[in-house]
Amino acid sequence: MINSVVVVGRAGQDPEMKYFESGKVKTTFSVAVGRWDSKTKAEVTDWFNIELWDKLAEVAGEYVKKGKLVAIDGRLASSKWTDASGSQRERFFIRASNLRLLSAGRADQQQV
Repeated sequence: MINSVVVVGRAGQDPEMKYFESGKVKTTFSVAVGRWDSKTKAEVTDWFNIELWDKLAEVAGEYVKKGKLVAIDGRLASSKWTDASGSQRERFFIRASNLRLLSAGRADQQQV
């Protein structure tokens, strides 16, 4: 079995970094990926939540900014919890194993 995910898209917001007493670092942000929907004949945007740990998390926290084009390699993961009302909840995200910064954000690009 293989659990491998690759997405290329733009960061939806500046990353959020969290430092733990153990010394570990976790960084999270979302990535927007455009695709063509042949039924509606329009481009639609899929959003992916990204989670990075340790050194990769520090790099993402420093260099990823909203609008920057990034490539993420990783695996699909999930977390389950019980919310305040007692309902079981689950969310899926990509736990990144590699991050590539592909370009500056749209605001940084200049037309020539």
